[in-house]
Amino acid sequence: RVQVVESGGGLVQAGGSVRLSCTASGLTFGNYAMGWFRQAPGKEREGVSCISWTGRSTYYADSVKGRFTISRDNAKNTLYLQMNSLEPEDTAMYYCAAKTLYGNAYCQGDSAYWGQGTQVTVSS
Repeated sequence: RVQVVESGGGLVQAGGSVRLSCTASGLTFGNYAMGWFRQAPGKEREGVSCISWTGRSTYYADSVKGRFTISRDNAKNTLYLQMNSLEPEDTAMYYCAAKTLYGNAYCQGDSAYWGQGTQVTVSS
């Protein structure tokens, strides 16, 4: 059974930093493109950042470029999202997804597996 579990969310002040982690089991993590998504109350879910299965390609939404960094450690079956210079607009539930086998760094399209999410709240 595939499990995707996010951790690391919490309450942080504007300008602060948070690192999210996502551990996936029950699948060959290193063969999957992975991504971080977020959904704020009353808004649609959006792709924040995605990374190819090789780790060589990444994608960032314009709103987080220069502030967020996605990375993966295949030996630990773990995906990370380092979030710096956080803004109140970054407040959302953040979800990790295993997207596609041998996929590129595209946040669009379907994802194979989703986690339950971790809440990030940025206070002003």
